Amino acid sequence: QVQLVESGGRLVQAGGSLTLSCLASGLTFSKYPMGWFRQGPGKEREFVAEISWSGVYTYYTDSVKGRFTIFRDNAKNTVSLQMNSLKPEDTAIYYCAVKLPTMHYDYWGQGTQVTVSS
Repeated sequence: QVQLVESGGRLVQAGGSLTLSCLASGLTFSKYPMGWFRQGPGKEREFVAEISWSGVYTYYTDSVKGRFTIFRDNAKNTVSLQMNSLKPEDTAIYYCAVKLPTMHYDYWGQGTQVTVSS
């Protein structure tokens, strides 16, 4: 079965950097676009970034453009999120997910907690 495991979340000071990773198994990883989402305290889950199957195309929500970079390694079945200039409002549980041909996301991981202190 498809399994996604996120890692890399921790407590970091505002202005700091962090890289999250997501290891996928149980699917032909290189065939699927992948996304990162986050859910802050008391908030709904929101889209953060997406990367095409090839890694050529990337998309970001406005609030992270210029600060976050999504990238993938199809040989290692991983998708990562480099986060720079972190802000307290970036505090959230971060999830990766697979974008299916239906254009919906599925197969969510368990998430990794990012806490940005001011």
